[in-house]
Amino acid sequence: MTDTPRESGYRPGYEVAAEQVLEYIVRLGLRPGDRMPTEIELARQLGTSRTVVREAVKILSALGRVRAQKGRGLYVADDEGMFGTGRWASFFLPTDLDHVFMLFEFRRAQEMETSRLAARRATPAELKAIEEAAGLCRHGFETGQEDLFNKGDDTFHTAIATASHNMFLQVTVREARRLQAQSNLIGLRGSVGGHAAKAVEEHDAIYQAIRAGDPEAAAQAAATHIDNTLDDYRREIQQRLFSSQ
Repeated sequence: MTDTPRESGYRPGYEVAAEQVLEYIVRLGLRPGDRMPTEIELARQLGTSRTVVREAVKILSALGRVRAQKGRGLYVADDEGMFGTGRWASFFLPTDLDHVFMLFEFRRAQEMETSRLAARRATPAELKAIEEAAGLCRHGFETGQEDLFNKGDDTFHTAIATASHNMFLQVTVREARRLQAQSNLIGLRGSVGGHAAKAVEEHDAIYQAIRAGDPEAAAQAAATHIDNTLDDYRREIQQRLFSSQ
């Protein structure tokens, strides 16, 4: 198997293989706990090397999609998350644009409601946690530390969900972000995208509305943030499509 072109060089074979393994799971209708072919058999079916498949399995294991049991083989992971037990969640493909766009639609409604409730219910300690997370994300952006930016971004949205005082929203926000992280890692190779500069300002707008106790302003700020994130994702995808022609 050869790497496929991308705008910054070539797409790693293990990244392509990870995507193909997910498609294989969907095509065969495998469920959590089902046994998968060996790395050697997967390599044969995908037309690549065992080394590439091994690296792909490492990615999928880290994402919670595949589980490797020493001496027993590979299995579709038993996902204990709220989405993981749903019928459709096991079939989420990080590179299927229809799936990704539906996930953004879901996140928009979700983030609006968590922000709305947080504006009504956040305690002083929870407000401080949201503020600190927004600051961490900004620091990561300003210093060019992508890992720090991502950590701050994740902590920010999680902190708002916590401040909503709704355990179902807390779980679904975490799970939806986990699925989107899969798409970012496999589909966009972890790219932050051009929206990072705006994201830190949008985080501040959400925080300020929550702090002011304005539920509708908080919800609208959250909607704007998700809409702009989606626009950024679309631009990234378009660049990759055009660059491969």
